[in-house]
Amino acid sequence: MILHMKPKATEKDIEKVIDKIKELGYETDISRGIESTIIGIKGDARKLDENLFLEIPVVEKVFRVSKKWKEVSREFHPDNTVVDVNGKVKIGEGFTIIAGPCAIESRDQLFRTAEIVKKAGADILRGGAFKPRTSSYDFQGLGPKGIEYLAQAREEFEIPVVTELLDRTDIELFKAYEIDIYQIGARNCQNFRLLKALGDLDRPILFKRGRAVDVEEFLNAAEYIYSGNCSGKGNHKVILCERGTIKGEKDISRNIPDIPGMIYMKQESHLPIIADPSHSAGYRERVPQLSRSLTAAGIDGLIIEAHYNPENALCDGQQSLSSKELKETIKICREIHYLINNKYK
Repeated sequence: MILHMKPKATEKDIEKVIDKIKELGYETDISRGIESTIIGIKGDARKLDENLFLEIPVVEKVFRVSKKWKEVSREFHPDNTVVDVNGKVKIGEGFTIIAGPCAIESRDQLFRTAEIVKKAGADILRGGAFKPRTSSYDFQGLGPKGIEYLAQAREEFEIPVVTELLDRTDIELFKAYEIDIYQIGARNCQNFRLLKALGDLDRPILFKRGRAVDVEEFLNAAEYIYSGNCSGKGNHKVILCERGTIKGEKDISRNIPDIPGMIYMKQESHLPIIADPSHSAGYRERVPQLSRSLTAAGIDGLIIEAHYNPENALCDGQQSLSSKELKETIKICREIHYLINNKYK
């Protein structure tokens, strides 16, 4: 349920309404606009009588959120959410570039790649310590040692880091090394027990859409993390990530990104949205062009695979950019984002 306050409502008036809602056993989400304030009532408010609030003089109107993914919708929270990453990067404000190797292979490999990522102008370093692979014979990452190397790279290059969390049992390890962003991969998109656990955390979550997961399912899954309806207090630091929902054609692409879906989510949800051109393209020569196309859709950033020596990478080298390719791609995509948000508004 949403309460629109009248423009004349004072902070004292708003606090009184919030207190009334809390007395009824509900929590609130406040969105303060230039002219008026919106109060969102969290949880299942179906039993609440709208007249309880319409009788309050400073409440202008009351309506119910039509979507199942209530709290991640713009009906509930009209303004864009900006996810602050330790005061260093703000995802959803400007254009954020995340780059780095698919998998952490060694300390040397990570540090050499981190250096080119930083020089290319990326904002956040990615690197997989735990790698879910289709074949059990493929390189699975370095595990805890990879997390240690990633934390060292963050300090050495003064750049926030993101890595994939596969299981609830690894949360304490991530906390111990103060990992800046926890990535939830496509395979865990609907791992609801894991998503519930993330609702108790105060850490940004990079949430990838799973293959064959439609927009409604994806946003409902994000609601598990954001709302806390099924878990704890709720984690509002959620970043959506599109990587492709349909398998691509052999030798052409790896996954086909849902650009109309991204536009819909940008319009209907307040959460920031980035895209993964590497896992969509699947081939290095197509990543730069696809990055430009995805940027033009009006998203908030990209996560790109890069490697100091792509030809010899142990994981996804065929879709990882070199130093020069990464730098050029970042430069052009930032220019496109600037034009869209300034010249072509």
